[in-house]
Amino acid sequence: MAVAKVYPMYIAKAEKKGRTKQEVDTVIKWLTGYTQRQLDSVVKKEVDFETFFKQAPKLNPARKLITGKVCGVQVEDITEKTMREIRYLDKLVDELAKGKAMEKILRK
Repeated sequence: MAVAKVYPMYIAKAEKKGRTKQEVDTVIKWLTGYTQRQLDSVVKKEVDFETFFKQAPKLNPARKLITGKVCGVQVEDITEKTMREIRYLDKLVDELAKGKAMEKILRK
Protein backbone atom coordinates (compact mmCIF):
# COMPACT_ATOMS: atom_id res chain seq x y z
CA MET A 1 0.00 0.00 0.00
CA ALA A 2 1.24 3.47 -0.87
CA VAL A 3 2.08 5.91 1.91
CA ALA A 4 0.15 8.51 -0.12
CA LYS A 5 -3.08 6.56 0.45
CA VAL A 6 -2.77 6.59 4.25
CA TYR A 7 -1.02 9.93 4.77
CA PRO A 8 -4.21 12.03 4.29
CA MET A 9 -5.96 9.79 6.82
CA TYR A 10 -3.22 10.45 9.38
CA ILE A 11 -3.64 14.18 8.81
CA ALA A 12 -7.44 14.02 8.99
CA LYS A 13 -7.31 12.04 12.23
CA ALA A 14 -4.95 14.56 13.81
CA GLU A 15 -6.83 17.62 12.54
CA LYS A 16 -10.14 16.21 13.78
CA LYS A 17 -8.63 16.35 17.27
CA GLY A 18 -7.17 19.85 16.89
CA ARG A 19 -3.66 18.88 15.85
CA THR A 20 -1.94 19.89 12.60
CA LYS A 21 -0.42 18.46 9.44
CA GLN A 22 2.90 19.90 10.59
CA GLU A 23 2.69 17.86 13.79
CA VAL A 24 1.95 14.70 11.79
CA ASP A 25 4.96 15.48 9.60
CA THR A 26 7.08 16.04 12.71
CA VAL A 27 6.32 12.58 14.11
CA ILE A 28 6.94 10.96 10.71
CA LYS A 29 10.27 12.75 10.33
CA TRP A 30 11.24 11.84 13.90
CA LEU A 31 10.49 8.18 13.22
CA THR A 32 12.17 7.93 9.81
CA GLY A 33 14.79 10.65 9.50
CA TYR A 34 13.21 12.03 6.33
CA THR A 35 13.44 15.78 5.72
CA GLN A 36 10.28 17.66 4.80
CA ARG A 37 11.34 17.73 1.16
CA GLN A 38 12.02 13.98 1.16
CA LEU A 39 8.70 13.24 2.88
CA ASP A 40 6.80 15.37 0.37
CA SER A 41 8.57 13.56 -2.48
CA VAL A 42 7.77 10.10 -1.09
CA VAL A 43 4.10 11.01 -0.77
CA LYS A 44 4.02 12.50 -4.28
CA LYS A 45 5.71 9.45 -5.82
CA GLU A 46 3.25 7.09 -4.07
CA VAL A 47 6.02 4.96 -2.57
CA ASP A 48 4.79 1.83 -0.79
CA PHE A 49 5.30 1.41 2.94
CA GLU A 50 7.96 -1.28 2.60
CA THR A 51 10.10 0.97 0.39
CA PHE A 52 9.29 3.98 2.59
CA PHE A 53 10.82 2.29 5.62
CA LYS A 54 13.66 0.53 3.77
CA GLN A 55 14.78 3.84 2.25
CA ALA A 56 14.27 5.87 5.41
CA PRO A 57 17.41 7.94 6.00
CA LYS A 58 17.70 6.96 9.66
CA LEU A 59 15.08 5.05 11.59
CA ASN A 60 15.07 6.52 15.08
CA PRO A 61 16.49 4.01 17.59
CA ALA A 62 14.12 5.43 20.24
CA ARG A 63 11.18 4.04 18.23
CA LYS A 64 11.65 0.81 20.16
CA LEU A 65 10.32 2.70 23.19
CA ILE A 66 6.92 2.89 21.46
CA THR A 67 4.67 0.41 23.20
CA GLY A 68 0.97 -0.24 23.53
CA LYS A 69 -1.84 -1.51 21.35
CA VAL A 70 -2.82 -0.51 17.85
CA CYS A 71 -5.85 -2.23 16.35
CA GLY A 72 -5.86 -4.58 19.34
CA VAL A 73 -2.29 -5.76 18.75
CA GLN A 74 0.64 -5.08 21.07
CA VAL A 75 3.10 -3.10 18.94
CA GLU A 76 6.18 -4.56 20.59
CA ASP A 77 4.96 -8.11 19.86
CA ILE A 78 4.79 -7.67 16.07
CA THR A 79 7.53 -9.76 14.49
CA GLU A 80 7.15 -8.76 10.83
CA LYS A 81 9.50 -5.80 10.43
CA THR A 82 7.56 -3.61 7.99
CA MET A 83 4.29 -4.13 9.83
CA ARG A 84 5.96 -3.21 13.13
CA GLU A 85 7.29 0.03 11.58
CA ILE A 86 3.82 0.84 10.21
CA ARG A 87 2.29 0.23 13.64
CA TYR A 88 4.92 2.44 15.29
CA LEU A 89 3.77 5.21 12.97
CA ASP A 90 0.10 4.43 13.65
CA LYS A 91 0.76 4.59 17.39
CA LEU A 92 2.52 7.96 17.10
CA VAL A 93 -0.42 9.41 15.16
CA ASP A 94 -2.84 7.92 17.71
CA GLU A 95 -0.93 9.57 20.55
CA LEU A 96 -0.92 12.86 18.68
CA ALA A 97 -4.68 12.67 18.11
CA LYS A 98 -5.25 11.87 21.77
CA GLY A 99 -3.60 15.15 22.75
CA LYS A 100 -0.37 13.77 24.15
CA ALA A 101 2.43 16.32 24.45
CA MET A 102 4.89 16.27 21.55
CA GLU A 103 7.85 15.78 23.93
CA LYS A 104 6.29 12.55 25.17
CA ILE A 105 5.29 11.35 21.71
CA LEU A 106 8.85 11.82 20.48
CA ARG A 107 10.22 9.94 23.50
CA LYS A 108 12.52 12.79 24.57
